[in-house]
Amino acid sequence: MNTSSRFPNPFPPPFAHAWGDDEFGLWAEFRLEVPNGESVVQNFRWIEPGTFWMGSPEDEPERFKNEGPRHEVTINQGFWLADSACTQALWQAVMDNNPSSFKDDPQQPVENVSWHNVQAFLKRLQERLQSLLPGCQVDLPSEAEWEYACRAGTTTPFSFGANINPQQVNYDGNYPYFGDEKGEFRKKTVPVKSLPANPWGLYEMHGNVWEWCKEGQRTYDEQVQIDPLGPMTGDDIPRCLRGGSWIDYARWARSSNRYALQPVSASDLVGFRFCLRSIKSGQVRKRLSPAGSPGRGDRREP
Repeated sequence: MNTSSRFPNPFPPPFAHAWGDDEFGLWAEFRLEVPNGESVVQNFRWIEPGTFWMGSPEDEPERFKNEGPRHEVTINQGFWLADSACTQALWQAVMDNNPSSFKDDPQQPVENVSWHNVQAFLKRLQERLQSLLPGCQVDLPSEAEWEYACRAGTTTPFSFGANINPQQVNYDGNYPYFGDEKGEFRKKTVPVKSLPANPWGLYEMHGNVWEWCKEGQRTYDEQVQIDPLGPMTGDDIPRCLRGGSWIDYARWARSSNRYALQPVSASDLVGFRFCLRSIKSGQVRKRLSPAGSPGRGDRREP
């Protein structure tokens, strides 16, 4: 495995208004100024490169056939991943509209956005941040990167363990996982960061809204993969979705579950989270020294 970017270089990243290191790892805060003089905040988590088992084992309850065969995947390049789905507030600040169905709180995830809509958002944000993001690409995670981040080092059906409940995940509690007790069905999205984070500090990777990935679905096999990608070309190729949503059964929120829709599709079940990735080569691995980085739980602002 290439370890040249196991640690971000530079740190803090140029987009960061604040940064630190806590029990989940490195984080960086980005603020987008809006016309009323306020700012919209999005936090990111540094996702280190690593290797994991992608897909579900054959004995995982309520699995789907397209989740196998389970196979070893290496993510060779670290990246900054938004710690939540994109909010309506951030979408509004970038796109000057809000297509969402559920508008109780601007911190609810934006939904009713197609894959093509999201590409327009990423392009516009890239243009606005050109001076802050030298050598950096605003992007969607690949399907493999998404599952790697969702699992956060776990091999269980959910990053929370063998099962979930509505206090952890927003799904239809009338349809629990593998015979568990029924629970609450909220019938709508909840604001981001309302529910517990996974072990890497990422919120609502399970449930709430499906999240677009950058590519179409590839067919799994048992071969070891490094940075695998599904089909990328063609405007009409169905694109991957991950995570399940507020209206889905618990089984759809499993880490390995995969779905795909036409890139023009949009509904109140579907949102996204984006990532920032380096497009530079030859980064030098650099550990953070105690004197040059915040301590765990610290916050550092320029």
